[in-house]
Formats: sequence, structure tokens, C-alpha cells
Amino acid sequence: MSAAILGWSLLLAQIFLALAMAIAAWRIMRGPRAQDRVLAMDALYVNGMLLLLVLGIGTGRTLYFEISLAIGLLGFVATVALAKFLMRGEVIE
Repeated sequence: MSAAILGWSLLLAQIFLALAMAIAAWRIMRGPRAQDRVLAMDALYVNGMLLLLVLGIGTGRTLYFEISLAIGLLGFVATVALAKFLMRGEVIE
């Protein structure tokens, strides 16, 4: 019984995360300002990272966890660089 509940909840989480990624991608394309696009990019990489974690839980493979860690690190660095670019107009001083 609990394996069936876990399977259905993982499937539902994957559907909702894919929907959230689609909405974030729409905001990246449609966003009226650069700040909206940066925030949508943040949401997109966090949802992608969470989707990989849910896949890792479902399959039991540790590769998904390592990839999601790398996505989290690279996404954070990209967000900091874009925020610095939007504030000062340059990334490297």
C-alpha cells in the first residue's frame, strides 16, 4: 500500500514540477523586464533541480542527486552574475 502511495505521489510531484517549469519558461520569454526574466530563470533551475531529485527518489540512483547538486551550484553562480550585471552593467570589474 505504501509503495503505491509513494509511486503516485512521485508522479504527481513530477507533473506539478513540469508544469511549474513550463510557466517559468513562459515568463522568461514573455517577461517585460530583465528582472522578471532573472527571477523566472531562478524558478526554472530550482524546479529542474527538484525534478531531478524526485526522479532520484523514484529510481533510487544517486546520479540524479549529484546532477541536481551541480545544477544548484551553477544556477546560484549564474543568478549572482546576472544580478551584478543588472546592478552595475558589468560582471568582471
